[in-house]
Amino acid sequence: MKLPDLIFVVPSLFTLSSIACGFYAMTLCAADGLPLHLYQASIAIFFAFFFDGFDGRVARLTRTQSLFGQELDSLADIVTFGAAPALLVWRWALEPLGFAGLAAAFAYLACGSLRLARFNVLAIRSPTGGSSRFFVGMPIPFAAAGIISLIIAFQNTKGGQLPDAYRWPVFAGVLFLGLLMVSSVRYRTFKHLRPSSTAAVILATIFVTGVFIATRVHPAWVLVAFFGLYLVSGFVESTVMLLAYVQRRGARTSGALSPEESDEDDGADTPDDQEYL
Repeated sequence: MKLPDLIFVVPSLFTLSSIACGFYAMTLCAADGLPLHLYQASIAIFFAFFFDGFDGRVARLTRTQSLFGQELDSLADIVTFGAAPALLVWRWALEPLGFAGLAAAFAYLACGSLRLARFNVLAIRSPTGGSSRFFVGMPIPFAAAGIISLIIAFQNTKGGQLPDAYRWPVFAGVLFLGLLMVSSVRYRTFKHLRPSSTAAVILATIFVTGVFIATRVHPAWVLVAFFGLYLVSGFVESTVMLLAYVQRRGARTSGALSPEESDEDDGADTPDDQEYL
């Protein structure tokens, strides 16, 4: 195999490394379920974030983007950020809840599968999969981050043991994450960062708040803070954009805007039919 041919394999190697992390996490969960093993499984999924984040960038740098790579990436996501976190949270918090806990873990996995299928359909219909600045619904890697951030925090503050009083709140949180993935709430991709952009302000706010928590509360809760702020940012931005969209629609209906002004308003930040399928 010649060197130019090997370049096409490099992005897939990053994607396969992400799958390896997810598989390793599942093997740890399938063992005796000790808190240390579950913590190690969370760390494995955490490392998978880096491989998942780099495979697309490597493909763009080497100009080896392909439909094959896109489909492989989705399959990797359903293993590493769908099945592995579902099994992990079930062993960590939901197993004592019986069938209800099992159903919640499966609901998370099912919603993640639906979210990835919707993303693939949008990517086929549009080269950018909708707006390149926003995800439609919470991305499955970020939903997985919500689960593993809690496990990492409890491991470093309470020895990994989850008090029984927290099991039902975790149950509700897992269902909520599943619903967010199939929702129409828009989340920033942070692909087009500029110092003066809204995305840069949001990212800086999340970072500063995380540093404050690390210095004032406990470093173990930094990831939880990052995830929580990102979750809230989606609701805030979606609400603001929806209100602006309704206001513009009302202005068009009343004739307050000229055709030229109406065309200018139809920017990437305007909710459109394709992004809200």
